[in-house]
Amino acid sequence: MNIIAIDIGNTNITTALFIDDIESGIEKTSGGSTPSTSLRAGSLTTGGDSAKLAEIFKKFWGKIPVSKSAKDKTKRDGVIVVASVKSEWTENVRRIFKEQLNEKILEIGIGKDVPLPMELDVDEPRKVGVDRIMCAYAAYSVVENAVVVADFGTAVTIDLVSEKGVFLGGTILPGFEACADALNRFAPTLPKLEKVQTPQKPFGRNTTEAINNGLYYSAIGALETITRLYSEHIGTWPQTVITGGGMPIIKESCDFADSFVSDLAVKGIVLTYKKYIEDKA
Repeated sequence: MNIIAIDIGNTNITTALFIDDIESGIEKTSGGSTPSTSLRAGSLTTGGDSAKLAEIFKKFWGKIPVSKSAKDKTKRDGVIVVASVKSEWTENVRRIFKEQLNEKILEIGIGKDVPLPMELDVDEPRKVGVDRIMCAYAAYSVVENAVVVADFGTAVTIDLVSEKGVFLGGTILPGFEACADALNRFAPTLPKLEKVQTPQKPFGRNTTEAINNGLYYSAIGALETITRLYSEHIGTWPQTVITGGGMPIIKESCDFADSFVSDLAVKGIVLTYKKYIEDKA
């Protein structure tokens, strides 16, 4: 199966190419500002990183083999599947594929083209970020048992899946950048930390180091404590899977975690689409 899987997050858009189910390329770009679009004579004008997105989409689509069975011998044997938490960026991606490649996208979600792959035992299923579900499903598909999935991105989400594969909900914390920004905003005498790094020692010897260590260890401490609370609730210690842009920073201090997987959401997108095809068959 040939798939372009696109994860539209709060800050970045991750595009991954899978040829015959093997990851064959992955690129990230900023979503940019909310696109301002003017469609005239089939043209596309947008703000943000639309030109970069179009370049990635064309490159990946061009690598997909031409369909041997289609009447149109230029038709490629692939599908574009999107999971998004920002509708305006989704429409930008949709327009790029339509205007520049004459292809349509399939969107994952409740009431969308591709249904969610797992049951959600939460109060408001439609309000759960689809990226959380993609990561949860990807992790559960491998573990096939209770699992905690932590995604360290713009926000930190720590979600729990039951041993039967039901998404039970989770916790949401501000990510490193949001924490650093808030601390500087509410305590202006403190410097703005541009990037959290793995500490050299537990205690900071200056204000910047102290802030760095505070943000770093608070995130890891939250993950460990929340995982313990989840385990007490379900009566078993679940496996813990960590993903997201902040994963490399915290990896060496999370010896209680079982797996570290980059770009887990796009893997969940592929697995979700494959389940959809199998269920239809």
